[in-house]
Amino acid sequence: MATARTDARTDVIIEVLRDAFAPLMRADPAAFRAKYRKMASDPHAFYRGSACLFYNDVTSEQDDWAGHGAERIWIHGDLHVENFGTYLNSDGRLIFDINDFDEAYLGRFTWDLQRFAASLALVGWQKALPEESIRKLVARFARSYLAQVNHYVASDDDHDFAIRLDNADGPIHTALTVAREMRRADLLDDLTVLHRGTRRFAEDATAWRLPREERAKVVAAFRSYLDTIPESKRFDRELFYELRDVVGKSGFGIGSAGLPAYNVLVEGYSQALDNDVVLSMKQANIPAVSRFVDTSDVDAYFEHEGHRTAVSQRALQVHTDPLLGHTSIDGVGFVVSEISPYEVDLDWSEINEPDDMRAVVDLLGRATAKIHCASDEDSEQDLVDFQVEEAIAASMEGRRNEFVSWLCDWGIAYAVRVREDHALFVDAFREGRVGIAST
Repeated sequence: MATARTDARTDVIIEVLRDAFAPLMRADPAAFRAKYRKMASDPHAFYRGSACLFYNDVTSEQDDWAGHGAERIWIHGDLHVENFGTYLNSDGRLIFDINDFDEAYLGRFTWDLQRFAASLALVGWQKALPEESIRKLVARFARSYLAQVNHYVASDDDHDFAIRLDNADGPIHTALTVAREMRRADLLDDLTVLHRGTRRFAEDATAWRLPREERAKVVAAFRSYLDTIPESKRFDRELFYELRDVVGKSGFGIGSAGLPAYNVLVEGYSQALDNDVVLSMKQANIPAVSRFVDTSDVDAYFEHEGHRTAVSQRALQVHTDPLLGHTSIDGVGFVVSEISPYEVDLDWSEINEPDDMRAVVDLLGRATAKIHCASDEDSEQDLVDFQVEEAIAASMEGRRNEFVSWLCDWGIAYAVRVREDHALFVDAFREGRVGIAST
């Protein structure tokens, strides 16, 4: 039964979602209807799709945990349990790490930890874990994060930690093993067909040929993108970046609904057909956190959101994708990266027992500290020009146990709010109140 409190909260949910997504809803209502149906499926799906609501709430709270500069560092911006997986780094090594940097921005280091803690609590609730078990998992994540921060304070090398095949175990090792068994040829066979001795994209409901004028704009944007690849990451082979094909693309996840995107096929390391490379060129969105903080100096730093996304990822990830870059079409920013055949997301459906989950979150805590404290060698940004690990350590000095307890309490309490918000969202969506009809 509705009350004044639930009515007021429903109004907040509707207002925040409309403010964040109204232009995209107008541009592609079908994509947003699909996004909202996915968000309606369960509380965690709703949480994943509503980072804007999280920042509306968390930026209105007062806390004194982040200081000494740690209140304004590079953060992932959407750190939930499903944004982890494998990738092949620029050194050719398979790494398990955080992925999907679309929401990256400057903010308090605690916001990443809070977003993860609530996500973990939601997953624990879905697996029917007792509250005490969930509390222990969040505490394990927090202590692992702080221990890794200590490692960076004591180490002269910010690049010496990585989760690899030789030091991972359990579900994370399984993900890395699966990634190692994957082949570029299989990805290419899924996305392309052979036409007169060369590959071209297959056409289906999610990939289509472009009108001549639009294709010309995409090709020009691709040429401009090549200049944004750092010198040290550029391949010296003439053939590598030769354009083979372009298609429009849809069918992305919850966070990318309504954003124009293209797939670009380029020649790979040689003319052998199995070496071709598929790039994603996706319009970059405004990061959720930027809607709720002062962005004046940050906005002036970037050419557009595609530039911001690429710079952010290099600031947060060691040995990042050598094909990462950015471009623009009609003044709108796009981020460009490889669609890698070696990406495998962490599968939480088979991680059900607290012991298994503890081992996983221990590594996820270390990976989170890594993105805060270490960056790619080609990261040239100077928005954060100090040792982040020292700022975090100074903020935590003498009160780490207190912080861990606070994060556990906060994550569990916010997960309860998300479950309540999910129910309110579903009702509002069914009633056509979120800016788009449910049918």
